[in-house]
Amino acid sequence: MQNVRTMLGGAICACLFALAPAHAGVPEDVATLQHEWERIKYQLPAADQEAQFERLALEAGKFAAQNPNSADVLIWQAIVESTYAGAKGGLGGLSHAKSARKILEQALAINPDALSGSAYTSLGSLYYQVPGWPVGFGDDKKALELLKKGLAVNPEGVDPNYFYGDYLFRKGDLDNAERALRKALQAPPRPGRKLADEGRRKEVEQLLEKIAAKRK
Repeated sequence: MQNVRTMLGGAICACLFALAPAHAGVPEDVATLQHEWERIKYQLPAADQEAQFERLALEAGKFAAQNPNSADVLIWQAIVESTYAGAKGGLGGLSHAKSARKILEQALAINPDALSGSAYTSLGSLYYQVPGWPVGFGDDKKALELLKKGLAVNPEGVDPNYFYGDYLFRKGDLDNAERALRKALQAPPRPGRKLADEGRRKEVEQLLEKIAAKRK
C-alpha cells in the first residue's frame, strides 16, 4: 500500500488543510482523510509515518466533531486511529486501537452499511491484530464474525477479501487464505482510490508470496 520528498509532501498537505474551509462537508472531509491516509501509508517511509498519522488523527477528530452523525467520517477517523496505533506500537498504540474500536462501534450504530460495510471489516481487523486479554481486547471469534459481515456487504471488495485472507493466513488456513487473496486481486477498481488500490494489491501479493514460501 515509495519514495517521496517527505518534507515537501508534509508542507503541501499542511497548506491544503490551512486553505480548506472550516467545515467543508462530509464528502470533502472523507476525501481529505482518504487521500492523506493513502499518501502517508503508501508513499512515506515507515520511519516517517507515526508523526504524520498523529497529525492526521487530530484532523480526523476535528472532522468527526463537526459531523458526529456521519458514519462515513467516523469510519475514516477510526481507520486513521487504528493505522496510527500500528505505527506507534506498544501500549501507546493500544490506546489508539481502543479508541478506534469505540469509534467503529458508533459508526455501526449509525449505519452498518456505510462505505460498503467498512466498519465491519475495520473492526474485525482490529480484533484479530490486537493482543487478547489481559493486555488488549483481541478476540479471534469476534474478528471472524465481523469480517464475514463485511464480506456479506461487499463480497467483491479488495479490503474485505484482503483482511479475511490475512486472518485465515494467521490461523494457518493457507488454502482458504489464498482463495480470499486471489479474489481480492480481482476486485474492481475504486473511483478516486488508485493509490490505495495499488498499495493494497501489493500487500495481497506479498501475503501470497508468504503462503507460497510456507508450502515449500
